[in-house]
Amino acid sequence: MPNSNAMDKDTKEAVGTGAGALAGAAAGAALGTAIPGVGNVVGAVIGGAVGLAGGAVAGRAIADSIDPKVENEYWSENYASRPYSKDTSYDDLGPAYQYGWETRGQHPVSKRFDDVESDLSRNWDNKRGNSRLSWDRAKQATRDAWDRIERKLPGDFDGDGK
Repeated sequence: MPNSNAMDKDTKEAVGTGAGALAGAAAGAALGTAIPGVGNVVGAVIGGAVGLAGGAVAGRAIADSIDPKVENEYWSENYASRPYSKDTSYDDLGPAYQYGWETRGQHPVSKRFDDVESDLSRNWDNKRGNSRLSWDRAKQATRDAWDRIERKLPGDFDGDGK
């Protein structure tokens, strides 16, 4: 498994905290404008600040739940049982799994895989390393790794019941 794209602890924390903070700020600002008697601008500022703090905590939860070594070991031991792995080596699937666990940590907790799939598709060629898989073939493994990280978090952020 190529580790050139593996995130170190500081990078994971920064990415997770930043993504969560942005999502929380946006949600808090939207909520703040709905608070009666506060006014839209003041409510948005207050809501944004509260959301920023809460979102940073949630983003850090994602980043903290990702251990590249654990994820790589899990997928290298379990990839062959996945329905999309037929006639595909771990050398080809490994970068797709890594792309999934890393990108889950880079997006706000409120984002579903389907919400960002087109962005992931566009960036796959830059992240694929030595994988010979097209995005159509890599997408399922990427989603599998994304979902595995998400299942480790409290709550069900993408609403898929898993």
